[in-house]
Amino acid sequence: MKRPILTTMIALAPVAVAAQVAQGPANAEYEPAFPEQTRAPALPETAVQAETFVDGLVRPWGIVPLPDGAILVTERPGRRRVIGADGALSDPIAGLPEIAAVDQGGLLDVTVADDFAQTRRVWFTYAKPMDGGYVTAAATALLSDDATTLTEVEDIFVQEPVSPVAMHFGSRIVIDGTYAWITTGEHFAFFQRDKAQDISTTFGKVIRVTRDGAVPEDNPMVDEGGIDTIWSLGHRNIQGAALHPDTGALWTIEHGPAGGDELNVPEAGLNYGWPVVSYGLTYGGAPIGSGLPRAPEYEEPVYYWDPVIAPGGMAFYDGELFEDWQGNLLISSLAPGGLVRLTLESGLVTGEERLVPDAGRIRDVEVLDDGSVLLLVDAEDGAILRVTPAE
Repeated sequence: MKRPILTTMIALAPVAVAAQVAQGPANAEYEPAFPEQTRAPALPETAVQAETFVDGLVRPWGIVPLPDGAILVTERPGRRRVIGADGALSDPIAGLPEIAAVDQGGLLDVTVADDFAQTRRVWFTYAKPMDGGYVTAAATALLSDDATTLTEVEDIFVQEPVSPVAMHFGSRIVIDGTYAWITTGEHFAFFQRDKAQDISTTFGKVIRVTRDGAVPEDNPMVDEGGIDTIWSLGHRNIQGAALHPDTGALWTIEHGPAGGDELNVPEAGLNYGWPVVSYGLTYGGAPIGSGLPRAPEYEEPVYYWDPVIAPGGMAFYDGELFEDWQGNLLISSLAPGGLVRLTLESGLVTGEERLVPDAGRIRDVEVLDDGSVLLLVDAEDGAILRVTPAE
């Protein structure tokens, strides 16, 4: 999203500055490319309550509701479980492939399509062990009628090349009527992060394949010399993705370094700048790449945070419990933690709210049919919280 940069401003009259969410000083002294790009006005506070829906999970990473009211949940050490509508937690589901539960690796995201009740098909992402290291992989499988076993497990995407570093795997997977969208990271290490700019690798990319892993003929790198599953490039570590309920466009959110978490709407073949430009700094306080926050050849984020929220999963709200939230974007935060709510208008962020700040590291967020919101607490003694209006 490129925006004109205003270089001259004339103050005609005093302007009231809207209050912002309390978040501390920025790491970098960069000016945004347009006024709505960061530190949006604080929204009126929503009174909510968060109750434990289920506990006893270890480093949970991804959740998805099923049509019968049950929920699939992944645990990063390499387990998948079913949670009943009453909160009962199943034994681990059998049939998963070999998983590299190392550092940030493990069993990651999980999702289903609208036809799950008929097909029993699921999709998931995981850290796949390979000779010489690790990659992000996405697979599909069938879940047995009694929800105890996966069969017909088949990879639909395997990142390349292999990385010796088990960090920054991404990785969300989103299914629409035709495609599987898969997000990857650039494996963090300084010596390989430039691969986010290299179209002969799938580091730091958004990937688009069909639901069974075939390459769509209209992918932007087909016949362009790059890996043909690539949709967009120049990303750091995308851990949130969701389809806009009205436009169907994919929205993503990725981790910045010290500052510079980004909300994007990735478009075909476009470059989002990492690690050449960034609104953040290195963890040591040095500039990133060129030392600039932006350049004409790279797309601008819709919104960025400095300091970071360390984003996990995200979802567009569609429900009746929180009437004022309809169409809002809900984002899970690992640090400082809790839930972030954004209001949107014409593709821009118009307001921000921080909720349940004491809930801990929230890895994923899902909206249930009844309008309540589930938050996945990423901890050794992890849990799922259910958020509803305060009584």
